[in-house]
Amino acid sequence: MTNKWSIRPHTEEDLHRANMLAAELDINPIIGLLLVQRGITTVDAAKKFFRPSLNDLHDPFLMPDMHKAVKRLNKALGNKEKILVYGDYDVDGTTAVSLVYKFLRPYSSTLDYYIPDRYDEGYGISYKGIDYAKENGVSLIIALDCGIKAIDKIDYAKEKGIDFIICDHHMPDDELPKAIAVLDAKRTDSTYPYEHLSGCGVGFKFMQAFAQSNDIAFSELENLLELTAVSIASDIVPITGENRILAYYGLKQLNSNPSIGFKGIINICGLAGKEITISDIVFKIGPRINASGRMMNGKEAVDLLLAKDMQSAREKSENINQYNEDRRELDKRITDEANAIINEIKNIEDQKGIVVYDPTWHKGVIGIVASRLTEKYYRPSVVLTKSSELITGSARSIIGFDIYKAIEACRDLLENFGGHTYAAGLSLREENLDEFIECFMKLAAEDIDPEQMTPQIDIDAVLDLKDINNKFMNELKKMNPFGPSNEKPVFCTLQALDYGTSKKVGKEQEHLKLEIIDRKGGGPIHGIAFGMHQHASYIKEMNSFDLCYTIEENTYNGNTTLQLMVKDIRPSRTEN
Repeated sequence: MTNKWSIRPHTEEDLHRANMLAAELDINPIIGLLLVQRGITTVDAAKKFFRPSLNDLHDPFLMPDMHKAVKRLNKALGNKEKILVYGDYDVDGTTAVSLVYKFLRPYSSTLDYYIPDRYDEGYGISYKGIDYAKENGVSLIIALDCGIKAIDKIDYAKEKGIDFIICDHHMPDDELPKAIAVLDAKRTDSTYPYEHLSGCGVGFKFMQAFAQSNDIAFSELENLLELTAVSIASDIVPITGENRILAYYGLKQLNSNPSIGFKGIINICGLAGKEITISDIVFKIGPRINASGRMMNGKEAVDLLLAKDMQSAREKSENINQYNEDRRELDKRITDEANAIINEIKNIEDQKGIVVYDPTWHKGVIGIVASRLTEKYYRPSVVLTKSSELITGSARSIIGFDIYKAIEACRDLLENFGGHTYAAGLSLREENLDEFIECFMKLAAEDIDPEQMTPQIDIDAVLDLKDINNKFMNELKKMNPFGPSNEKPVFCTLQALDYGTSKKVGKEQEHLKLEIIDRKGGGPIHGIAFGMHQHASYIKEMNSFDLCYTIEENTYNGNTTLQLMVKDIRPSRTEN
């Protein structure tokens, strides 16, 4: 699929501010421009961005219902009530449960945790979970990363004498559950300064408020920040504001003093001795934690994150690693089957959405499959399977199409739904399937412009190869952690040429290992272009080409060099 390149525009005023920041901070003007593009236009703001401070976290009591939540928790602890920490089975939910349980464990001998079974109970608060709480004498449930729409289930719990404190970050409906407290910065009546916290982040703010109310030093909370970093990275929330602070210090802990549970995961991922980044969490740590809930039960992930000895951590890490291997095989098979269904659809190129259904598909991987279909066809995709008496599904979207709103518009046909702009889940009765597909496809056809169906690479700046050096890289690294709303900068270089040593590599010669120069005397510099073997002959014939890329450090045999991770290549449009 051909990519559309979009080089970010900048005004004369942008350039002036970038140069001002560069002069004041002694940084490359390109780094100054990257800051301006992110809305950072003053020296003070730039210093805060480069050096996040825990002192800049917001007062947790600014969140609606926080006083009520803390008061109820204090009462429960004072009366030695049984408390159940309840969370979703994905990374955000399991890290949130681990965080709250870890922090409250020293203050309660009657604390328990619960992760619903994806297949038996489904997403969020379940009647089975409430019944479990009742049978075990629980009088307070702290729900994490779920509950914002569980109106009937919270009413059911009240009938059984069980109170709820909800800590969620998903979009609420107009009516909120009748819990003791509903902590969600996305509430319409919320004036909390930052609305993009992860579910684990909301749990952290609750524990921060609890600590403040009981004169517990903030330093007691700091060993929990590794959990917030993993949740922020895995749940793809913006790494801005409070999330940037929580992710920054969480990564510091993961790299300097991880908990025993995370040590087990780090070892099994092959990350021991390496600097762990947001990317490592997204592609290595997060999927393994997720695999527990996808293939077995998410409670095992919490057991690992709470591990107290290395032997236990090692065994549990090996288990979740095996679940991840099983998940990968399953995900590949179902993706192949979904592609086969799509290949049978007539005029697929004219359709602006994709909905595929097979009642035999494994519920635990359909979200991954939806992501793969969206990436391949660049259309919003809904993947559905059968679960108990309902059809259940996961949806993923493209830039500019709010899939949560699209699914919400079909809500009369649904039993349940929830999610975000680019990812959502849903369930419906089989008799409503055809009507749902018609409704969803109609909305996609109306709302998506043809140009939205071409993947776009956003390029932050044009760079000459001579500007790429260790000083520039060190300044670039200060912009970490990268992620949504602070993406790793993408650069392009125009009129590049082969230095004479570029070649195809890989088992099937499918990749390109580049060594390039440009017409302004820059280079040579190395690059790797995965899956771009088709450009080899053009490049080897000494034609000039443009490339867009991120800049990485590559360490081999103890030597660290700079390398371009190439995202796309195209022939240069003009020759000098």
